[in-house]
Amino acid sequence: MWDTICDVLLDAGLDTLKLIPFLFVTYLLMEWFEHRTETKTQSAVLKAGRLGPLIGGVLGVVPQCGFSAAASSLFAGGMVTAGTLVAVFLSTSDEMLPIFISETVPVPTILMILGTKAVLGIVAGFLLDGIYHGMLRRPLRYKNITNPHSVHEVCEGEHCQCEEGSIFKSAVFHTLQITLFIFIFSLIIGGIVEWVGEDAITNLFTGAPVVGVLLAGLVGLIPNCAASVVLTELYLDGVIGAGPMMSGLLVSAGVGILVLCRLNRRHWKQNLGIIGYLYVIGVICGLVIDALGVSF
Repeated sequence: MWDTICDVLLDAGLDTLKLIPFLFVTYLLMEWFEHRTETKTQSAVLKAGRLGPLIGGVLGVVPQCGFSAAASSLFAGGMVTAGTLVAVFLSTSDEMLPIFISETVPVPTILMILGTKAVLGIVAGFLLDGIYHGMLRRPLRYKNITNPHSVHEVCEGEHCQCEEGSIFKSAVFHTLQITLFIFIFSLIIGGIVEWVGEDAITNLFTGAPVVGVLLAGLVGLIPNCAASVVLTELYLDGVIGAGPMMSGLLVSAGVGILVLCRLNRRHWKQNLGIIGYLYVIGVICGLVIDALGVSF
């Protein structure tokens, strides 16, 4: 019993420790890039107009931890369309990219996944705008001002600290945060594998592919970076395939959904509609990928 526990702790610790240098370097570069481009990114989305889903889908691929939150803030202020918001949510990679890089996933594979998410986000965004603002003739709730502090307040509420101090401090914080997530998840998965069996876990997702895609999509809806960490690690460990992985990561928008529900709470039906649309798109795409036998 104790030997098994020690083995699980040791394996989880070693697997996590080897990722720290790669995660730190990746986050340091991401923080530097985000601080250099954050204002320009939001400005580009604001000026996009009806091309919002295209701009949002492309820029959403750039790993900025606050971009999905910023998009929710802009939408709640009536500055961008629902399709633009959805495009950002579907294309954003959250914690997937740094984990892929730290695990030395081939660059072509990473680019293929990011490109697929961006294309699907753009298409789904234009489709939603066509339905919501075209067929249903619902006008954009435009306002002359939005709340410039909303994203910062949410970051503080989530103890993100991404706005505090230097890029070095932010990179250290994010590295430690994700390292802790990975260690805890590795510990849980290691324990489950030991006591339940790897075959039983894999069969949960592969034995009934539709159920696996549905479950992965629900995990992706968790408004926290832990969702993308879990899904990415499950995919890299071979527990889930490309379909469930894509289903969950398409839906996973970090704290973006949480920001949407907080800032747009007066329009809760609209929020539910957007979240439901995200989930449906993610599940459909996951099922299609599974049916076609696509692998990354």
